[in-house]
Amino acid sequence: MKFVDEATIDIAAGNGGAGCASFRREKFIPFGGPDGGDGGRGGSVYAVADRNLNTLIDYRYARRHEARNGEAGRGSDQFGAAADDIVLRMPVGTIVRDIETEEIIAELLEPGEKVLLAKGGDGGFGNLHFKSSTNRAPRQKTPGWPGEAKKVKLELRVLADVGLLGQPNAGKSTLIAAVSNARPKIADYPFTTLYPNLGVVRVAPEKSFVIADIPGLIEGAAEGAGLGHQFLRHLQRTRLLLHVVDLAPFDPGVDPVAEAKAIVKELKKYDQELHDKPRWLVLNKLDMVQAEERGARVKDFVKRYKWKGPVFEISALTREGCEPLIHAIYEHVAAMRNPVAPDPDPRFDADAPAGSAPVAAPDEPVDPRFAPIAEAPATPAAKPRRTAKKSSTSS
Repeated sequence: MKFVDEATIDIAAGNGGAGCASFRREKFIPFGGPDGGDGGRGGSVYAVADRNLNTLIDYRYARRHEARNGEAGRGSDQFGAAADDIVLRMPVGTIVRDIETEEIIAELLEPGEKVLLAKGGDGGFGNLHFKSSTNRAPRQKTPGWPGEAKKVKLELRVLADVGLLGQPNAGKSTLIAAVSNARPKIADYPFTTLYPNLGVVRVAPEKSFVIADIPGLIEGAAEGAGLGHQFLRHLQRTRLLLHVVDLAPFDPGVDPVAEAKAIVKELKKYDQELHDKPRWLVLNKLDMVQAEERGARVKDFVKRYKWKGPVFEISALTREGCEPLIHAIYEHVAAMRNPVAPDPDPRFDADAPAGSAPVAAPDEPVDPRFAPIAEAPATPAAKPRRTAKKSSTSS
């Protein structure tokens, strides 16, 4: 199946139905009053993230998606029926952007996430809606409101934890085939990979991560050379980049250090945030280097490349060194998935004794809403006044 990661479509929500101006006409009822119903609501257009889709191929050929209009109101107090909504299923990781305003309407990152793209118009009011004690025979009605219509661009960015980066024929497809169940095309000529490949790497039960392989980059990719620049967006959501370098190129005149520096330079030209992502160095095809020369060649490469980050020596063809690599990747990805929780704020600690005042910084005033209520000082009870008894005098 052809991989499509961009598409442009037209979406249009349905218009609301018009209201009805009608009066009740029935035998022996001379003043039936208004009975025109309201119009129905037009259908809306929604986008839903579907985990079973991995391409936008369906929207390459279906360019127009239009919802139905709401029904008009009728007499006898009959309201118009609302139109059904349209649900567009898209792969997880799709970005929906308005072409005219360049505004991002939706970004589908969770499976089953539903987002409104175009709202249907509300139905118009019939004369029954305007009935009142002072207006007993209204003749006004309103038309339905129009639905929204947009031209949007769909852009797919695959959701992967790890992305492979490197020159053509560096062994990226061989690596993803060695550590996962993905089966990309592998051949001995450049640009074998024409579209991104995803693979799930299973480290242990309930321990896995997703790895993405994109076409190789060459010098000038930021200006449009080669194929990799078209798919660099798929690396923007990754948590880790693996820079795969071929230590045994076919052409002895090719310098791996110069090629590695060119890749990093093109990455920085394309997106600074992508360049600043965590990046590990993976030196591949060590099976084609003599065992006694491996250490010296790796040391010379790291020294001339001036690399101070993690370095892994592997052979994707023989799977030598792949196990330590995938375990280190999983530990890094799991740590980023589950960050350490910050220390709890003692001001909002649930275990604090009731009525205690919040702890404030030296220069921070205490919020009077949380200050304890000061008890009034106890006042001594007032002594009862003595009243003099009236003596009775006998006359």
